[in-house]
Amino acid sequence: MQRIVSFLPSATELIYALGAQEQLLGVTHECTYPKEAKNKPKIINTVIDSENLDSKQIDEITCKLMNDGQDIFVVDKENIKNAKPSLIVSQNTCEVCAAHTNQIQQAVEMLETKPEIYSMDPHSVKEILEGITEFAKIIDREEKGKKLKKELEFRIEKIKNKKIINKPRIVAIEWVNPFFTAGHWVPEMIKISGGVNMISKTGEHSQRMLMQKITNVEPEIIILMPCGFDVKRTKTEYEKFLKNDQEWNKLQAVKKGNVFAVDANSFFSKPSIRTIEGIEILAKIIHPEIFSDLSVVEDSYMKLS
Repeated sequence: MQRIVSFLPSATELIYALGAQEQLLGVTHECTYPKEAKNKPKIINTVIDSENLDSKQIDEITCKLMNDGQDIFVVDKENIKNAKPSLIVSQNTCEVCAAHTNQIQQAVEMLETKPEIYSMDPHSVKEILEGITEFAKIIDREEKGKKLKKELEFRIEKIKNKKIINKPRIVAIEWVNPFFTAGHWVPEMIKISGGVNMISKTGEHSQRMLMQKITNVEPEIIILMPCGFDVKRTKTEYEKFLKNDQEWNKLQAVKKGNVFAVDANSFFSKPSIRTIEGIEILAKIIHPEIFSDLSVVEDSYMKLS
């Protein structure tokens, strides 16, 4: 039986969905879903106290650490040795959001028996789905992987099959201060759910942007999804940095009350199987009349006034 250590929250979610949680012997501080994952030994921790800092402070500290060549994440030497992994699941998507190359190398150097390294690096919804069956095969859960992928594809098709004529211009914002576009899989999620994504493109990394860029595309709907934040936290950021900002309040979407906060940490920030629920959430936001019968998790989004 493989001994698995996950350096990636979305991989942890998938391992549980595939029923291989007994093989999972180490996770990161961000592996909080499902709730049982919180009880697994922590292999990775962060040096940034993001719970008690606002988005501006987090950005400043992150930039300083990276500019100084310092790590954002630290490996727990004792826990990684106790786990004795035969497989480490990593990622290359974002060195700010999850443990990156440095931590993988450090972990491997601490181990007497060198594990297999498997990197999950999706940049689109299609790649997230393809990754399910690929990873399931590696951990001997191939049939469960095929079934799970098929179920998620069915949910996507239900959204796609709706006849949508009017597709509003959408700007999704991944960080509030400073502004960052929402990249990677988010533009595709917006397209599937019946919107026209502005500024960013599917597969591209998130990029810093100025208010003028948002003004130029005249979004009809703005969706705030700060990386790693839930709805409540996003509302706090909105009230602190945007609610009384004069330029912000000139935007068409703001004037019409079409600004929404979503639970980014659960459904948008990670390339996890729950991004499919993120598509359903977007569908309800963008076309509430068409998707009125669609059920989503309570408190997964909120209209900001």
